[in-house]
Amino acid sequence: MAVFSGAAHYSNGASEQINGDRQTMKKQAAENGVDRFDPAAPPPFRIADIRAAIPAHCWVKNPWRSLYYVVQDVVVVLGLLAAAVYFNSWVFWPVYWISQGTMFWALFVLGHDCGHGSFSDNQTLNNVVGHILHSSILVPYHGWRISHRTHHQNHGHVENDESWVPLPEKLYKKLDYSTKFLRYKVPFPMFAYPLYLWYRSPGKSGSHFNPYSDLFKANERDLVMTSTICWGAMLGFLFYMSTIISPILLFKLYGIPYTIFVMWLDMVTYLHHHGHEKKLPWYRGKEWSYLRGGLTTVDRDYGLINKIHHDIGTHVIHHLFPQIPHYHLVEATREAKRVLGEYYREPIKSGPFPFHLIPNLVKSINTDHYVSDDGDVVFYQTDAEFSSKKNME
Repeated sequence: MAVFSGAAHYSNGASEQINGDRQTMKKQAAENGVDRFDPAAPPPFRIADIRAAIPAHCWVKNPWRSLYYVVQDVVVVLGLLAAAVYFNSWVFWPVYWISQGTMFWALFVLGHDCGHGSFSDNQTLNNVVGHILHSSILVPYHGWRISHRTHHQNHGHVENDESWVPLPEKLYKKLDYSTKFLRYKVPFPMFAYPLYLWYRSPGKSGSHFNPYSDLFKANERDLVMTSTICWGAMLGFLFYMSTIISPILLFKLYGIPYTIFVMWLDMVTYLHHHGHEKKLPWYRGKEWSYLRGGLTTVDRDYGLINKIHHDIGTHVIHHLFPQIPHYHLVEATREAKRVLGEYYREPIKSGPFPFHLIPNLVKSINTDHYVSDDGDVVFYQTDAEFSSKKNME
Protein backbone atom coordinates (compact mmCIF):
# COMPACT_ATOMS: atom_id res chain seq x y z
CA MET A 1 0.00 0.00 0.00
CA ALA A 2 2.85 2.40 0.76
CA VAL A 3 3.79 2.39 -2.92
CA PHE A 4 0.44 3.89 -3.84
CA SER A 5 -0.14 6.04 -0.77
CA GLY A 6 0.24 9.17 -2.87
CA ALA A 7 -2.55 8.11 -5.23
CA ALA A 8 -5.23 9.76 -3.12
CA HIS A 9 -3.33 13.07 -3.04
CA TYR A 10 -3.09 13.92 -6.71
CA SER A 11 -1.20 17.18 -7.26
CA ASN A 12 -3.82 19.83 -8.01
CA GLY A 13 -1.12 22.12 -9.33
CA ALA A 14 0.16 19.55 -11.83
CA SER A 15 -3.42 18.69 -12.85
CA GLU A 16 -4.33 22.34 -13.40
CA GLN A 17 -1.16 22.92 -15.44
CA ILE A 18 -1.87 19.90 -17.66
CA ASN A 19 -5.49 20.90 -18.14
CA GLY A 20 -4.47 24.51 -18.78
CA ASP A 21 -2.00 23.53 -21.50
CA ARG A 22 -4.58 21.23 -23.04
CA GLN A 23 -7.28 23.91 -23.08
CA THR A 24 -4.87 26.39 -24.67
CA MET A 25 -4.05 23.94 -27.44
CA LYS A 26 -7.73 23.20 -28.05
CA LYS A 27 -8.58 26.91 -28.12
CA GLN A 28 -5.86 27.63 -30.66
CA ALA A 29 -7.05 24.72 -32.81
CA ALA A 30 -10.65 25.95 -32.65
CA GLU A 31 -9.59 29.47 -33.68
CA ASN A 32 -7.80 28.06 -36.72
CA GLY A 33 -10.68 25.76 -37.58
CA VAL A 34 -8.58 22.61 -37.52
CA ASP A 35 -8.11 19.63 -35.24
CA ARG A 36 -4.51 19.93 -34.07
CA PHE A 37 -4.53 16.89 -31.82
CA ASP A 38 -1.89 14.39 -32.86
CA PRO A 39 -2.32 10.99 -31.17
CA ALA A 40 1.32 10.16 -31.99
CA ALA A 41 2.72 13.21 -30.21
CA PRO A 42 4.41 12.66 -26.83
CA PRO A 43 1.76 13.33 -24.16
CA PRO A 44 2.08 16.37 -21.84
CA PHE A 45 1.86 14.16 -18.76
CA ARG A 46 3.78 11.31 -17.17
CA ILE A 47 2.57 7.86 -16.20
CA ALA A 48 3.08 8.96 -12.58
CA ASP A 49 0.46 11.67 -13.13
CA ILE A 50 -2.07 9.05 -14.23
CA ARG A 51 -1.16 6.78 -11.34
CA ALA A 52 -1.60 9.61 -8.85
CA ALA A 53 -5.08 10.41 -10.16
CA ILE A 54 -6.33 6.88 -9.43
CA PRO A 55 -7.77 6.48 -5.89
CA ALA A 56 -5.67 4.37 -3.54
CA HIS A 57 -8.38 1.76 -2.96
CA CYS A 58 -8.44 0.91 -6.68
CA TRP A 59 -5.09 -0.80 -6.25
CA VAL A 60 -6.31 -3.10 -3.46
CA LYS A 61 -6.83 -6.76 -4.41
CA ASN A 62 -9.50 -8.60 -2.46
CA PRO A 63 -9.04 -12.37 -2.93
CA TRP A 64 -12.50 -13.12 -1.50
CA ARG A 65 -14.14 -10.77 -3.96
CA SER A 66 -12.12 -12.27 -6.79
CA LEU A 67 -13.12 -15.79 -5.73
CA TYR A 68 -16.75 -14.66 -5.58
CA TYR A 69 -16.63 -13.85 -9.30
CA VAL A 70 -15.10 -17.26 -10.01
CA VAL A 71 -17.84 -19.06 -8.08
CA GLN A 72 -20.49 -16.91 -9.76
CA ASP A 73 -19.24 -17.73 -13.26
CA VAL A 74 -18.76 -21.45 -12.54
CA VAL A 75 -22.32 -21.68 -11.19
CA VAL A 76 -23.65 -20.07 -14.37
CA VAL A 77 -21.57 -22.42 -16.56
CA LEU A 78 -22.84 -25.49 -14.71
CA GLY A 79 -26.40 -24.17 -14.77
CA LEU A 80 -26.28 -23.68 -18.53
CA LEU A 81 -24.78 -27.15 -18.93
CA ALA A 82 -27.57 -28.73 -16.89
CA ALA A 83 -30.23 -26.80 -18.82
CA ALA A 84 -28.81 -27.92 -22.16
CA VAL A 85 -28.82 -31.58 -21.11
CA TYR A 86 -32.33 -31.25 -19.70
CA PHE A 87 -33.96 -29.49 -22.65
CA ASN A 88 -31.82 -31.03 -25.44
CA SER A 89 -33.85 -29.03 -27.93
CA TRP A 90 -32.85 -27.26 -31.12
CA VAL A 91 -34.84 -24.30 -29.85
CA PHE A 92 -32.55 -24.04 -26.81
CA TRP A 93 -29.22 -25.11 -28.32
CA PRO A 94 -28.41 -21.77 -30.07
CA VAL A 95 -29.16 -19.89 -26.84
CA TYR A 96 -26.93 -22.29 -24.94
CA TRP A 97 -24.05 -22.02 -27.41
CA ILE A 98 -23.94 -18.22 -27.38
CA SER A 99 -24.44 -17.97 -23.62
CA GLN A 100 -21.96 -20.69 -22.72
CA GLY A 101 -19.36 -19.44 -25.18
CA THR A 102 -19.64 -16.01 -23.59
CA MET A 103 -19.22 -17.55 -20.14
CA PHE A 104 -16.11 -19.41 -21.31
CA TRP A 105 -14.78 -16.00 -22.31
CA ALA A 106 -15.66 -14.66 -18.84
CA LEU A 107 -13.70 -17.52 -17.27
CA PHE A 108 -10.76 -16.64 -19.48
CA VAL A 109 -10.83 -13.02 -18.26
CA LEU A 110 -10.69 -14.16 -14.62
CA GLY A 111 -7.79 -16.48 -15.43
CA HIS A 112 -6.20 -13.54 -17.24
CA ASP A 113 -6.43 -11.56 -13.97
CA CYS A 114 -4.65 -14.42 -12.21
CA GLY A 115 -1.88 -14.18 -14.79
CA HIS A 116 -1.45 -10.47 -14.12
CA GLY A 117 -1.50 -10.93 -10.35
CA SER A 118 -4.53 -8.63 -10.08
CA PHE A 119 -6.61 -11.53 -8.73
CA SER A 120 -4.82 -11.50 -5.37
CA ASP A 121 -1.44 -10.84 -3.75
CA ASN A 122 -1.01 -14.58 -3.20
CA GLN A 123 0.90 -15.98 -6.17
CA THR A 124 0.02 -19.58 -5.28
CA LEU A 125 -3.69 -18.76 -5.25
CA ASN A 126 -3.33 -16.94 -8.56
CA ASN A 127 -1.58 -19.90 -10.19
CA VAL A 128 -3.98 -22.55 -8.85
CA VAL A 129 -7.11 -20.65 -9.88
CA GLY A 130 -5.51 -19.60 -13.17
CA HIS A 131 -4.66 -23.20 -14.07
CA ILE A 132 -8.16 -24.42 -13.24
CA LEU A 133 -9.90 -21.70 -15.23
CA HIS A 134 -7.62 -21.67 -18.25
CA SER A 135 -7.12 -25.42 -18.51
CA SER A 136 -10.90 -25.86 -18.49
CA ILE A 137 -11.09 -23.87 -21.74
CA LEU A 138 -7.91 -25.37 -23.25
CA VAL A 139 -5.56 -22.46 -22.60
CA PRO A 140 -2.03 -23.26 -21.30
CA TYR A 141 -1.96 -20.92 -18.32
CA HIS A 142 1.75 -20.17 -17.86
CA GLY A 143 2.53 -20.35 -21.57
CA TRP A 144 -0.12 -17.74 -22.29
CA ARG A 145 0.63 -15.71 -19.14
CA ILE A 146 4.26 -15.22 -20.11
CA SER A 147 3.55 -14.22 -23.72
CA HIS A 148 0.77 -11.91 -22.53
CA ARG A 149 3.23 -10.28 -20.14
CA THR A 150 5.45 -9.63 -23.16
CA HIS A 151 2.47 -8.03 -24.89
CA HIS A 152 1.87 -5.65 -21.99
CA GLN A 153 5.54 -4.75 -21.62
CA ASN A 154 5.83 -3.91 -25.34
CA HIS A 155 2.34 -2.74 -26.30
CA GLY A 156 2.32 -0.59 -29.41
CA HIS A 157 5.83 -1.64 -30.51
CA VAL A 158 5.97 -2.91 -34.10
CA GLU A 159 8.61 -5.59 -33.56
CA ASN A 160 8.36 -6.42 -29.86
CA ASP A 161 4.61 -6.54 -29.22
CA GLU A 162 3.03 -9.97 -29.08
CA SER A 163 -0.71 -9.64 -29.74
CA TRP A 164 -2.08 -8.84 -33.23
CA VAL A 165 1.28 -7.33 -34.21
CA PRO A 166 1.35 -5.36 -37.49
CA LEU A 167 3.47 -6.87 -40.23
CA PRO A 168 6.27 -4.77 -41.76
CA GLU A 169 5.73 -4.25 -45.49
CA LYS A 170 8.54 -6.57 -46.65
CA LEU A 171 7.27 -9.44 -44.52
CA TYR A 172 3.69 -8.80 -45.59
CA LYS A 173 4.60 -8.97 -49.28
CA LYS A 174 6.32 -12.32 -48.77
CA LEU A 175 3.04 -13.91 -47.65
CA ASP A 176 1.25 -16.03 -50.21
CA TYR A 177 -2.30 -15.17 -51.18
CA SER A 178 -3.88 -17.95 -49.12
CA THR A 179 -2.13 -16.73 -45.94
CA LYS A 180 -3.27 -13.16 -46.60
CA PHE A 181 -6.78 -14.42 -47.27
CA LEU A 182 -6.96 -16.26 -43.96
CA ARG A 183 -5.43 -13.35 -42.04
CA TYR A 184 -7.34 -10.46 -43.63
CA LYS A 185 -10.68 -11.93 -44.64
CA VAL A 186 -13.51 -11.97 -42.09
CA PRO A 187 -14.46 -14.28 -40.40
CA PHE A 188 -11.23 -16.34 -40.59
CA PRO A 189 -9.14 -14.14 -38.24
CA MET A 190 -11.81 -14.67 -35.57
CA PHE A 191 -10.72 -18.32 -35.28
CA ALA A 192 -6.99 -17.61 -35.06
CA TYR A 193 -6.37 -18.05 -31.33
CA PRO A 194 -5.76 -21.84 -31.22
CA LEU A 195 -3.32 -21.49 -34.13
CA TYR A 196 -1.60 -18.60 -32.36
CA LEU A 197 -1.07 -20.78 -29.29
CA TRP A 198 0.67 -23.38 -31.43
CA TYR A 199 2.54 -21.22 -33.97
CA ARG A 200 2.34 -17.55 -32.92
CA SER A 201 2.09 -14.92 -35.69
CA PRO A 202 3.89 -14.61 -39.05
CA GLY A 203 7.45 -13.49 -38.47
CA LYS A 204 7.57 -14.96 -34.95
CA SER A 205 8.50 -18.49 -33.95
CA GLY A 206 7.67 -20.63 -30.96
CA SER A 207 4.77 -22.43 -29.31
CA HIS A 208 2.98 -21.70 -26.04
CA PHE A 209 3.14 -25.44 -25.27
CA ASN A 210 6.86 -25.97 -25.80
CA PRO A 211 8.99 -25.06 -22.75
CA TYR A 212 12.02 -24.66 -25.04
CA SER A 213 10.21 -22.15 -27.25
CA ASP A 214 11.72 -18.73 -27.98
CA LEU A 215 8.90 -17.31 -25.88
CA PHE A 216 10.36 -18.51 -22.60
CA LYS A 217 13.46 -18.16 -20.45
CA ALA A 218 15.26 -21.17 -19.03
CA ASN A 219 13.85 -20.58 -15.53
CA GLU A 220 10.30 -20.59 -16.92
CA ARG A 221 10.44 -24.02 -18.55
CA ASP A 222 9.09 -25.97 -15.58
CA LEU A 223 6.15 -23.58 -15.34
CA VAL A 224 5.35 -23.99 -19.02
CA MET A 225 5.62 -27.78 -18.77
CA THR A 226 3.19 -27.77 -15.84
CA SER A 227 0.64 -25.80 -17.85
CA THR A 228 1.07 -28.01 -20.90
CA ILE A 229 0.44 -31.10 -18.75
CA CYS A 230 -2.71 -29.50 -17.31
CA TRP A 231 -3.85 -28.62 -20.82
CA GLY A 232 -3.23 -32.21 -21.94
CA ALA A 233 -5.13 -33.56 -18.93
CA MET A 234 -8.16 -31.46 -19.89
CA LEU A 235 -7.95 -32.68 -23.47
CA GLY A 236 -7.77 -36.28 -22.22
CA PHE A 237 -10.79 -35.68 -20.01
CA LEU A 238 -12.77 -34.40 -22.99
CA PHE A 239 -11.86 -37.48 -25.04
CA TYR A 240 -12.92 -39.68 -22.13
CA MET A 241 -16.25 -37.85 -21.82
CA SER A 242 -16.86 -38.33 -25.54
CA THR A 243 -16.83 -42.10 -24.97
CA ILE A 244 -19.49 -41.72 -22.28
CA ILE A 245 -21.92 -39.13 -23.69
CA SER A 246 -21.00 -39.49 -27.41
CA PRO A 247 -18.75 -37.22 -29.49
CA ILE A 248 -21.74 -35.40 -30.99
CA LEU A 249 -23.20 -34.43 -27.63
CA LEU A 250 -19.76 -33.36 -26.38
CA PHE A 251 -19.36 -31.21 -29.47
CA LYS A 252 -22.68 -29.53 -28.76
CA LEU A 253 -21.98 -29.10 -25.06
CA TYR A 254 -18.32 -28.05 -25.29
CA GLY A 255 -17.03 -27.78 -28.86
CA ILE A 256 -19.38 -25.11 -30.16
CA PRO A 257 -19.19 -22.95 -26.98
CA TYR A 258 -15.40 -23.22 -27.20
CA THR A 259 -15.58 -21.88 -30.77
CA ILE A 260 -17.78 -18.97 -29.62
CA PHE A 261 -15.25 -18.27 -26.85
CA VAL A 262 -12.41 -18.16 -29.40
CA MET A 263 -14.40 -15.68 -31.49
CA TRP A 264 -14.98 -13.48 -28.44
CA LEU A 265 -11.28 -13.59 -27.55
CA ASP A 266 -10.09 -12.76 -31.04
CA MET A 267 -12.65 -9.99 -31.56
CA VAL A 268 -12.09 -8.29 -28.21
CA THR A 269 -8.29 -8.48 -28.26
CA TYR A 270 -8.20 -7.20 -31.84
CA LEU A 271 -10.55 -4.28 -31.26
CA HIS A 272 -8.64 -3.11 -28.20
CA HIS A 273 -5.67 -2.35 -30.45
CA HIS A 274 -7.24 -1.74 -33.88
CA GLY A 275 -10.26 -0.36 -35.66
CA HIS A 276 -10.52 3.10 -34.14
CA GLU A 277 -12.24 5.72 -36.32
CA LYS A 278 -8.92 7.58 -36.64
CA LYS A 279 -5.82 5.50 -37.27
CA LEU A 280 -3.55 5.19 -34.26
CA PRO A 281 0.25 5.00 -34.34
CA TRP A 282 2.65 2.11 -33.80
CA TYR A 283 6.17 2.82 -32.64
CA ARG A 284 9.77 1.71 -32.99
CA GLY A 285 13.11 2.72 -31.53
CA LYS A 286 13.40 5.81 -29.38
CA GLU A 287 9.87 6.95 -30.21
CA TRP A 288 8.39 4.02 -28.30
CA SER A 289 7.77 4.26 -24.57
CA TYR A 290 5.59 2.25 -22.23
CA LEU A 291 3.24 5.23 -21.83
CA ARG A 292 2.95 6.08 -25.52
CA GLY A 293 2.43 2.44 -26.44
CA GLY A 294 -0.29 2.04 -23.81
CA LEU A 295 -2.10 5.13 -25.09
CA THR A 296 -2.67 3.42 -28.45
CA THR A 297 -5.02 1.01 -26.69
CA VAL A 298 -8.75 1.56 -27.24
CA ASP A 299 -11.58 1.19 -24.73
CA ARG A 300 -14.77 -0.48 -26.00
CA ASP A 301 -18.32 -0.63 -24.72
CA TYR A 302 -20.02 -4.05 -24.92
CA GLY A 303 -23.42 -3.17 -23.47
CA LEU A 304 -24.84 -5.93 -21.29
CA ILE A 305 -21.65 -7.93 -21.83
CA ASN A 306 -19.52 -5.39 -19.92
CA LYS A 307 -20.23 -6.91 -16.52
CA ILE A 308 -20.44 -10.48 -17.82
CA HIS A 309 -16.85 -10.34 -19.06
CA HIS A 310 -15.68 -8.33 -16.08
CA ASP A 311 -15.23 -4.90 -17.68
CA ILE A 312 -12.33 -5.97 -19.84
CA GLY A 313 -13.47 -3.25 -22.25
CA THR A 314 -11.88 -0.66 -19.92
CA HIS A 315 -8.62 -1.51 -21.57
CA VAL A 316 -6.47 1.62 -21.53
CA ILE A 317 -6.02 1.70 -17.76
CA HIS A 318 -5.75 -2.09 -17.66
CA HIS A 319 -2.84 -1.90 -20.11
CA LEU A 320 -1.04 0.85 -18.27
CA PHE A 321 -1.67 -0.67 -14.82
CA PRO A 322 -2.48 -4.40 -15.21
CA GLN A 323 -2.20 -4.89 -11.44
CA ILE A 324 -5.55 -3.09 -10.88
CA PRO A 325 -8.37 -5.63 -10.24
CA HIS A 326 -11.10 -5.70 -12.87
CA TYR A 327 -13.75 -4.54 -10.39
CA HIS A 328 -11.91 -1.21 -9.97
CA LEU A 329 -11.17 -0.51 -13.64
CA VAL A 330 -14.26 1.57 -14.34
CA GLU A 331 -13.62 3.89 -11.41
CA ALA A 332 -9.89 4.08 -12.14
CA THR A 333 -10.65 5.00 -15.75
CA ARG A 334 -13.12 7.68 -14.72
CA GLU A 335 -10.52 9.37 -12.51
CA ALA A 336 -7.65 8.95 -14.97
CA LYS A 337 -9.53 10.53 -17.88
CA ARG A 338 -9.04 14.04 -16.46
CA VAL A 339 -5.31 13.55 -16.92
CA LEU A 340 -5.45 11.66 -20.23
CA GLY A 341 -7.59 14.27 -21.99
CA GLU A 342 -7.72 13.68 -25.74
CA TYR A 343 -5.32 10.77 -25.42
CA TYR A 344 -8.30 8.87 -24.02
CA ARG A 345 -10.79 8.00 -26.75
CA GLU A 346 -14.27 7.71 -25.30
CA PRO A 347 -15.87 4.46 -26.52
CA ILE A 348 -19.06 4.61 -28.54
CA LYS A 349 -21.93 3.57 -26.30
CA SER A 350 -23.36 0.17 -27.12
CA GLY A 351 -26.91 -1.04 -27.18
CA PRO A 352 -27.69 -4.17 -25.15
CA PHE A 353 -25.35 -6.11 -27.46
CA PRO A 354 -22.23 -4.73 -29.17
CA PHE A 355 -23.33 -5.06 -32.79
CA HIS A 356 -21.95 -1.58 -33.46
CA LEU A 357 -18.42 -3.01 -33.24
CA ILE A 358 -18.82 -5.35 -36.20
CA PRO A 359 -18.34 -2.62 -38.88
CA ASN A 360 -15.20 -1.43 -37.06
CA LEU A 361 -13.87 -4.97 -37.00
CA VAL A 362 -14.60 -5.72 -40.67
CA LYS A 363 -13.27 -2.40 -41.94
CA SER A 364 -10.05 -2.65 -39.94
CA ILE A 365 -9.26 -6.23 -40.93
CA ASN A 366 -9.96 -5.39 -44.58
CA THR A 367 -7.76 -2.28 -44.66
CA ASP A 368 -5.10 -2.51 -41.91
CA HIS A 369 -2.62 -4.75 -43.71
CA TYR A 370 0.94 -3.64 -42.95
CA VAL A 371 3.15 -0.81 -41.73
CA SER A 372 6.20 0.75 -43.36
CA ASP A 373 9.56 -0.91 -42.90
CA ASP A 374 11.02 2.51 -42.13
CA GLY A 375 10.22 5.12 -39.53
CA ASP A 376 9.78 5.08 -35.78
CA VAL A 377 6.16 6.31 -35.88
CA VAL A 378 4.09 4.38 -38.41
CA PHE A 379 0.44 3.81 -39.26
CA TYR A 380 -1.34 0.91 -40.92
CA GLN A 381 -1.45 0.93 -44.71
CA THR A 382 -3.73 -0.87 -47.14
CA ASP A 383 -2.70 -3.29 -49.87
CA ALA A 384 -4.97 -1.96 -52.61
CA GLU A 385 -4.21 -4.88 -54.94
CA PHE A 386 -5.21 -7.46 -52.35
CA SER A 387 -8.33 -5.48 -51.40
CA SER A 388 -9.41 -5.28 -55.03
CA LYS A 389 -8.99 -9.03 -55.44
CA LYS A 390 -11.18 -9.62 -52.39
CA ASN A 391 -13.82 -7.26 -53.73
CA MET A 392 -13.92 -9.19 -57.02
CA GLU A 393 -14.72 -12.47 -55.27
